[in-house]
Amino acid sequence: MSENQANSTQNTKQYFFRASAADFKKIPGSPIAYWVSERFLGCFTDNPAIGDLIALKAGMSTGDNTIFQRTWPEVSTSNISFSTSDNNETVLNGIRWYPCHSGGEYRKWYGNHDVIVNWYKNGEEIRVFGIDKGRQKSAVRNDSFYFKQGITWSKISSGRFAARLRPSGYLFDDTGRSGFSSDCVLTMLALGIFCSSLSNMFLEVLCPTLSFTSGELAKIPFFKINTVPTDSVVKTITYLISIAKSDWDSYETSWDFTSLPLLQVTSDQCPVASEEENPEFQLTTGHYPLVTPDYPLATKLSFAYAKLRAHWHQMTQEMKRLEEENNRIFINAYGLQEELTPEVPLNEITLTCNPHYRYSNNKNAGELEALLLADTMKEFLSYAVGCMFGRYSLDVPGLILANQGEGLEDYYRIVSNQLSVISNQEEEEFVTDGCQLMADSFPPDADNVIPILDGDWFTDDISERFRKFLRVTFGEEHYEENLKFIEIALGKEIRKYFLKDFYNDHLRRYKKRPIYWLFSSPKGSFNALIYMHRYRPDTASVVLNGYLREFRTKLLSRKSQLEAVSISASASPGEKTKALKEIESLRKMIEELESYERDVLYPLATEQLEIDLDDGVKVNYQKFGPALKKILGLDAKEE
Repeated sequence: MSENQANSTQNTKQYFFRASAADFKKIPGSPIAYWVSERFLGCFTDNPAIGDLIALKAGMSTGDNTIFQRTWPEVSTSNISFSTSDNNETVLNGIRWYPCHSGGEYRKWYGNHDVIVNWYKNGEEIRVFGIDKGRQKSAVRNDSFYFKQGITWSKISSGRFAARLRPSGYLFDDTGRSGFSSDCVLTMLALGIFCSSLSNMFLEVLCPTLSFTSGELAKIPFFKINTVPTDSVVKTITYLISIAKSDWDSYETSWDFTSLPLLQVTSDQCPVASEEENPEFQLTTGHYPLVTPDYPLATKLSFAYAKLRAHWHQMTQEMKRLEEENNRIFINAYGLQEELTPEVPLNEITLTCNPHYRYSNNKNAGELEALLLADTMKEFLSYAVGCMFGRYSLDVPGLILANQGEGLEDYYRIVSNQLSVISNQEEEEFVTDGCQLMADSFPPDADNVIPILDGDWFTDDISERFRKFLRVTFGEEHYEENLKFIEIALGKEIRKYFLKDFYNDHLRRYKKRPIYWLFSSPKGSFNALIYMHRYRPDTASVVLNGYLREFRTKLLSRKSQLEAVSISASASPGEKTKALKEIESLRKMIEELESYERDVLYPLATEQLEIDLDDGVKVNYQKFGPALKKILGLDAKEE
């Protein structure tokens, strides 16, 4: 045999496996998994299957999600039930929308609570929806399990498998497969297995296509319960869920969001980098320390962020420690110590506050920190805009104006009612959940129109409103320093961010279903933001008469001033050149605004359009045509 032939034989042996066909039969479905060990095969023969203990089910197919599903911020919250216990309640309560698990991104333990479904009167519209080529378009499956607590996961994944707690009060569709047991301990243990490294090891054999159906997951072996300290495991899993829930609810896209964590930081401690450096800075599970006279809010934004970042670091490290403990227990229970290690990489700690998970893993530590800081500042600006419109208030936690047609009277009534409840509590200075009762309130915009322009043309311009918000929340003493901190994090001035980036960030945050709508002229010389829940049929007229025409008048006045400079004998050649250049720019802007008014905004204002939030953003936004900034992909058909 030649040397080349010998090397070839050796290489072949390196990638050659011998396996018995009888071994494949030990795995349900007999997949060809020649690389697995005897110990791995024994997991299937020595233990019951999860499907024997937990009912794993597929949910409904609506037939057309564009018609029957929404993201929850699109509609009035008064028309969403978050606490329904069974289908019978839906027949009597008159409510149309209900939370629905519908898959979503890779996330463990808790979250992906975005979607609501029209289940009015026990889903009467879905149950009879359409016939296509002789077949019913919709399918209602396993409705006896609707609204029950359990486990949920995404049927389709581009990578690793993950499962989450399914609180009671939810429906589920075909992409949000779910599991149920009347035994809460079994449910929690099954969630622990699904979120462990073992589940992905089992599913590499059972589901090589990354389509995690109920039938395939049902084949995962369930360890013998007497081999693990059940109480301890359930306690760990419960804590993992609480950390994940705290993280999920810290962002305004959660319906349980109460206030921005950045505004809940007290000034009682110096910024720290880790728990070891300051052991008194304890991890919380969703509630920050109450603001007290002894420990008022931080007045330096850099300080508040540093402390919040330290808290997030602790949350991430604590979750990593607990997940590895969860892995260790189950690896031992299955006897797979030689097959797996309990370590969990940081990019699999699925907390939004963890930059290793939130962003691409090929970035270095400095890039990750810069992205997290920038996004945290963007969330601060987004929350500020919410307060400008009255969706939120600095005086009380949670949503304020979140129903169709609500206005200032509703805002002050709701805030007043909540404050009266607070004032009857023993500690009158505080609002629960760490949200401070601000001495200097920040009232919402009166007419639901906030201009976004390149210059100080209006007193209620978004940049000016934000500067006031910053002063109210962090005080006057460090205002300039705080503003600079934000602008450095964003990489640009506040006004330029609002002009160029804010709306695109808003579209990403709300997954192309924006709650703030941008009236925008073709080249963006005029922009005005409105809040769709406060929309009225005369809103376009307010934009037209109160802002567009007023802006054009101011531009004409400015143009006249510059024309006087351009012919003034006392003006220098440089001043005249500069004036002529700006005159030409203003001329183009005025022409743009005249065309926008004549062809778009005036006809729209006379139409007095009505909208129905139940129709969703996809339908309502497109009614306004070119009056609003175009959203790419909004007209795409949903699966």
